[in-house]
Amino acid sequence: MFKRLIGGGLAAGEFLTALSRKQAQWELEMSRVILGRRWKLLLVALFPVLLGLGMEMAAAAGLPEHLGGHKAYMPSFATTEMFVGSIFIGIMAGLITGVIGAGGGYVLTPALMSIGVKGIMAVGTDQFHLFAKAIMGTVIHRRMGNVNFWIAAWFVLGSVTGASVGGVINRAIYQKSPALSDAFISAVYVFMLGILGFYALADWLRMRKGITGGTRTSGADATTRFARWLQSLPLKPRVKFDEHIVPGGRSIAVYPIIICGFIVGFVAAIMGVGGGFLTFPMMVYGLGVSTFTTVGTDILQIIFTTGYSSITQYAIYGYVFYTVAMGMLLGSLVGVQMGALVTRMVKGVTIRAFYALTILAGFVNRVCALPGKLNEVGWISVNSSTATLINTVGTVIFFALVGIFSLWILAVFFKGAGKIREAERQALTAGSAGLGH
Repeated sequence: MFKRLIGGGLAAGEFLTALSRKQAQWELEMSRVILGRRWKLLLVALFPVLLGLGMEMAAAAGLPEHLGGHKAYMPSFATTEMFVGSIFIGIMAGLITGVIGAGGGYVLTPALMSIGVKGIMAVGTDQFHLFAKAIMGTVIHRRMGNVNFWIAAWFVLGSVTGASVGGVINRAIYQKSPALSDAFISAVYVFMLGILGFYALADWLRMRKGITGGTRTSGADATTRFARWLQSLPLKPRVKFDEHIVPGGRSIAVYPIIICGFIVGFVAAIMGVGGGFLTFPMMVYGLGVSTFTTVGTDILQIIFTTGYSSITQYAIYGYVFYTVAMGMLLGSLVGVQMGALVTRMVKGVTIRAFYALTILAGFVNRVCALPGKLNEVGWISVNSSTATLINTVGTVIFFALVGIFSLWILAVFFKGAGKIREAERQALTAGSAGLGH
């Protein structure tokens, strides 16, 4: 029984790690597109200013109580220190994402909560920064042409419904008790980061011992059979797809698509993530959609899911801190590119060790925050000074480990950046010489 639980935990950890890597690939690609177009960087820089002016004008015109009134956070005003801090948080998350190919996005909401941002506002802000990144990164992205719009339409119908349910739950818990809201969001992250962290630690230990984990069979065939079973269900209406890959194409009832969209939207609204890390495996392994079609549809759903959720479920109620969101966006765009370059200079086993420690630091951080929040709710009885001490210990451990990892990445980057540029210059020179002949 114990071995089955351990095996199930490792399988869940492997699955979540694969999902987070897919999200990291999307973030790296979006940052390259955005950084490659300077007018988008100007848009990022001007966005907080334009938004602030718009909010002030709206406030002057008289806002309803839920939108910028005295019962809402918005319009939010940030100090210079808070904006700079959000940039550093974005850089740290970007560095982790770039180096590991996973995990950076999971530390954003815990990091914001650790510096005093309410959980519901951290979720809304994190999701809004992903929405801004998706809009800027995909406005003219060439792979948008690969979208099956009927799959996208039914999927977004589900994701919008799921995001609505998730947003209602988060807001209802917050209205009942802000402390309970923080405890709920912290508990969700304890669960997710716990699975990810302990799997990453086990993966690092296996890698040190030279064990590749090849004894576990792949689930690709099983999931493909499941996709074929779903496609064989005689339900209507149906959607056709992949006509360019399979003669006559494939078809599937709309209901599994809607259910997958609902799950993605719900998770996105609860955790403040984009949902893209769930879309890819669900479509490819669950629904049997080709990778070619999934990529474009995934990009499209991230825009609609994060846009709908961050604006209609959080922003209009005042739960988005725009200045912090833009600071995180600026930091993550730079950090993810620097981190991606570092992967060429260090051993994989070293990177995995830091990754495991970083994710476990986020796990410890949220675990240490729970006693104080549950004490505020009245569910447990803990001395306030003791709860504060436990929370402080968790915050120090989190930022110390994440900070050390980030500084190490920066040190490796600046030490080896010259070598990388020289190697790329030589490769270009050799390529030009070959074309000349």
